[in-house]
Amino acid sequence: MASEAAQTAGHGGAGDDVVVTCALTGVLTNPAQHPVPVTPDEMAAEAKRAFDAGATVMHCHFRDQGPGRGFLPSWDPAVAGAVCDAIRAACPGVIINMSTGVVGDDISGPVACLARVKPEMAALNAGSLNYLKLRSNGQWAWPPMLFDNPVPKIEKFIAAMADHGVVPECECFDTGIVRSVAMFQAAGLLKAPVHVSLVMGVASGMPAKPAWLPLLVDEMGPDTAWQTIAIGREEVWAVHRRTAELGGHLRTGVEDTFYLPDGGKTAGNGPLIEAIVKTAREAGRTIASPERARAILGIA
Repeated sequence: MASEAAQTAGHGGAGDDVVVTCALTGVLTNPAQHPVPVTPDEMAAEAKRAFDAGATVMHCHFRDQGPGRGFLPSWDPAVAGAVCDAIRAACPGVIINMSTGVVGDDISGPVACLARVKPEMAALNAGSLNYLKLRSNGQWAWPPMLFDNPVPKIEKFIAAMADHGVVPECECFDTGIVRSVAMFQAAGLLKAPVHVSLVMGVASGMPAKPAWLPLLVDEMGPDTAWQTIAIGREEVWAVHRRTAELGGHLRTGVEDTFYLPDGGKTAGNGPLIEAIVKTAREAGRTIASPERARAILGIA
């Protein structure tokens, strides 16, 4: 384990320090059924719990604030601004990582939110994916859809992020997208350090299996900082542990899972961050402070 971690340390760019991200909420999950925050006050309160537990980065989606509609996404800059202003007030020094994922060519909503929030980082979906899920009876869980992220769309997002001083975080759902990021770097679209998130657990993407990690890290370009986004139930914790052992950064939150390592359901983001911090420390990692996280991630 130790020798393998040393071999991949050049990709992590952090030594023993690990940056912990909390994915505070997601898209479409019904807050009437699950512990997902919606309003600015709820998002700030959950961010504070995660921040106090060791998370220095808050990955933010925004939700419709209308009565009974908190399970729908929003690209209203006023909503995004209110949420992120509240989080920053509650968590001095926090790093905001904003979602930008949209289907189709119109990226005006995410770009308007980037301009209002000016997050330190933002997710850059780095390739397309047939987003599929099959029920046990062989029926589709939802109509098959293409999460389309062609290169011209990616280039527009990179330009918009550069306009606002935002560091891109490349979300990769399969191995071809990981390899594409290395090509984007070689072509000059992305500047070092490049940030890669390995999204594992989507049914039609990479599985949440720890054995995949060394191979995926080996496909990354030079000066790449990486983390895993492990989606699923209690099986995601083996991925987190392996990530910590290999020098990667760590992310969890109710966007990604509702389950703790023992299989019990979480009451919110705080217990999930406490569990991932414990996992990191058991692997010999040190939790990065907000100041140290900014240095590691290349944020001014």
